[in-house]
Amino acid sequence: MSSLISMAYLFAAVLFIQSLSGLSAHETAKRGNIYGMAGMAIAIIATIFSDSVVAYGWLFFAVIIGAAIGLVLAKRVEMTEMPQLVAMLHSFVGLAAVLIGWAGYIDPRMHLTGAEFVIHSTELYLGVFIGAITLSGSIVAFGKLHGIISGAPMLLPMRHWLNLGIIVLTLLLGFGFVSGEHAGADTFYLVVMTLIALFLGVHLVAAIGGADMPVVVSMLNSYSGWAASATGFMLGNDLLIITGALVGSSGAVLSYLMCKGMNRSFISVIMGGFGTDTGEVLHGGDEDHPDPIATSAEEVADDLAMADSVIITPGYGMAVAHAQMAVSELTENLRKKGKTVRFGIHPVAGRLPGHMNVLLAEASVPYDVVLEMDEINDDFPETDIVLVIGANDTVNPDAVEKPDCAIGGMPVLEVWKAKRVIVSKRSMASGYAGVANPLFIKENTRMLFGDAKDSVQEILKHIDD
Repeated sequence: MSSLISMAYLFAAVLFIQSLSGLSAHETAKRGNIYGMAGMAIAIIATIFSDSVVAYGWLFFAVIIGAAIGLVLAKRVEMTEMPQLVAMLHSFVGLAAVLIGWAGYIDPRMHLTGAEFVIHSTELYLGVFIGAITLSGSIVAFGKLHGIISGAPMLLPMRHWLNLGIIVLTLLLGFGFVSGEHAGADTFYLVVMTLIALFLGVHLVAAIGGADMPVVVSMLNSYSGWAASATGFMLGNDLLIITGALVGSSGAVLSYLMCKGMNRSFISVIMGGFGTDTGEVLHGGDEDHPDPIATSAEEVADDLAMADSVIITPGYGMAVAHAQMAVSELTENLRKKGKTVRFGIHPVAGRLPGHMNVLLAEASVPYDVVLEMDEINDDFPETDIVLVIGANDTVNPDAVEKPDCAIGGMPVLEVWKAKRVIVSKRSMASGYAGVANPLFIKENTRMLFGDAKDSVQEILKHIDD
């Protein structure tokens, strides 16, 4: 039986690798999800029939409850709430690692000595440490994304020295715990380390500003992977080790690529972040800041009718307004009229990596017209109209023109270089980074105020008239 279980785990690991490979491209994303689901099903079934499982009653009870909660959440959670849902799911992985680590410590069957004791204690200690950081950090990320906690960074005095002190103290506690030199002190070491790790998770994520939250979500995904891998070592489960390593490494690479796309230091974002929650608003009425020029759906429809090339740049506002279906219909309508319509997607648009891509795929927008920032940025000067739908920070000229501002140096979609820019937005308020956007008052920009879904639907009515 054990050889069959090992083969099943190996097959599941291959499916997980295929899943990650499939998720790397739009065209193969669905197939990647199927591979992932199939691999997880095989892993669960193999684990149920392994020799290590004896309490089938409790296991069945837990599976039913977990499946029920998962189904309810999958049906009820909107796409706009996916970032905070992902953050909360990461916290579950961290909690599992902490509980398994503590269970391994108090297990009366564990009577290891020598090198085995040192290895097992190290695995246990690391698993609890990473799991606790993931648990508390993910809860704070959930709070920030859901609006329960302010998006402003919590910057404690000498915070970097505080983090360094915590790491040093954790290492000292770990040495005492693993060495086992002080009888009866092991529990104290583990309790103190768990509390310190929980605080560190809160501090690390609370110190990160709102503009960095997409990076935080992907980094917490990496943490959850390493926590799962550490749990695999504790349990002697090869599949958990492999799967955790895959998730941990892919999450770290994704976080690095996102930081690179934002022109940010990976270390500085994780240890301190940037961005504020001041919510700046541009006030017009003077020579430097003229009033924005408002437009109507009818005027936008006329502009689109005369345009040959159109680029649509969506942002989080499109997700909030549930406007993706209307945008898809507008895209299809314009393409039928012979217009060249493409989408420009910023790497951190929305509050989750790939957020906009998922929404557009859900609305059946063709993959071949959805382009990344690097692929489309050079085309804006030759574009007749750019339709900005709910995007803000990712199209802010100050990122290029004012290197000292909060988002200075961050690569953005240079939409202001187009012949005409139409911004569909509820108000002149700033984006998640809290930085005012001068795009709204540029000469070639027209502001279409209102709900994005309603605005696009009104444009469609006038186009069809």
